[in-house]
Amino acid sequence: MTQLERKGILSGIRVVDIGRFIAGPYCATLLADLGADVIRVERPGGGEDRYVAPVAASGEGGSYLQTGRNKRSLCLDLKSVRGLEALHRLIATADVLVANLPCGQLRKLGLDYSALASSHPRLIVTTANAFGHTGPLADAVGFDGIGQAMSGAAYLSGTAGAPTRWAATYVDFGTALGCAFGTLAALIERDKSGKGQQVQASLLRTALTFFNSNLIETSARGIDRTPSGNRGQQMAPSDIFRTLDGHVLIQVLGNQQFHRLARLIGQAQWIDDPELQSDINRGRHADAICDAVQAWTTDRNCHSVLAAMARTRIPAQQVLSPLQALQHPQVLDGKHLRPMSYPSLARDVPIAAPLIDLSANPATFRTRAPLPGEHTQEILASLGYATHEIAEMTDEAKGGQAP
Repeated sequence: MTQLERKGILSGIRVVDIGRFIAGPYCATLLADLGADVIRVERPGGGEDRYVAPVAASGEGGSYLQTGRNKRSLCLDLKSVRGLEALHRLIATADVLVANLPCGQLRKLGLDYSALASSHPRLIVTTANAFGHTGPLADAVGFDGIGQAMSGAAYLSGTAGAPTRWAATYVDFGTALGCAFGTLAALIERDKSGKGQQVQASLLRTALTFFNSNLIETSARGIDRTPSGNRGQQMAPSDIFRTLDGHVLIQVLGNQQFHRLARLIGQAQWIDDPELQSDINRGRHADAICDAVQAWTTDRNCHSVLAAMARTRIPAQQVLSPLQALQHPQVLDGKHLRPMSYPSLARDVPIAAPLIDLSANPATFRTRAPLPGEHTQEILASLGYATHEIAEMTDEAKGGQAP
């Protein structure tokens, strides 16, 4: 039996995904990669998150193509009695419900944990919202950048007077990871107790978690750091440096790396300088250290700088454009991106491979992201709906579809 023929660890687990955008859907994607049967429930014509930043001729965006893989699509009009009834019938067959919808909307649909637990005691309900489930902002809405802004990360990532939001939506994806982790833990507990439970996460808690060490420093030592752009303050050098043909990021941590760097760039006097004997002290002198490194890289090209850094075992890599990242040998050789087709795409697009590799039960990339409602008929039929009922529901949904 080949690796691709082995059953995934979550084979036999059904997940109903009514999440939107990234946090909920990518949590479900991670479970799908491990073999779960994930059914994405969306409104007729497709959910709004399907069409963010379109790349396909039919309007689908890159985020959806990434998070929609390995899933089936069921389109239901949840404003109709029959559509909502069909969703509840589907949930009755599920092990996990993933929902990062506002709490009020979940309660309106009868999908909050308190409403579901009595009739589905084995069900695991995984939810995520912007700010947590208590507090003055519990019912407020928010996206990834809100977490970056409120955690202090956007403030310190920028420069004085110009806070900077990261282009990578790490808060959304981090929340998805936490949700998937919690869901797996809940499944393990259910095997022991026979009971489901609610798994809760929030964008704000994820952002605070990722930035926690900085907050600890501020609280413990009273240090209220000011932004310094790419230049690190707790060690040095840690910065992006200009070369003749681009930029490289160099990060040095610990005395051994720092001493090797000092010799490499002709600054051997740093080795015995009493002011530079620890990372935190070097961070206090980051401007002088980084200026010296910049002087060394300025008249060298990226290849020359990286070759010297590699010889001396100092962490450094070129700052790549998205196009360069797609073409980098390490990305290609490691098969970190997998080609995926889509009906309205002229050519395959690169989708990130499953996040983790398991030797005995590998996470797999099985199917492309589905078209809107691509599996509606087969799923409704499996739930016991007759052919004429499915046709009536489909026609009803089309009638209420937004233009």
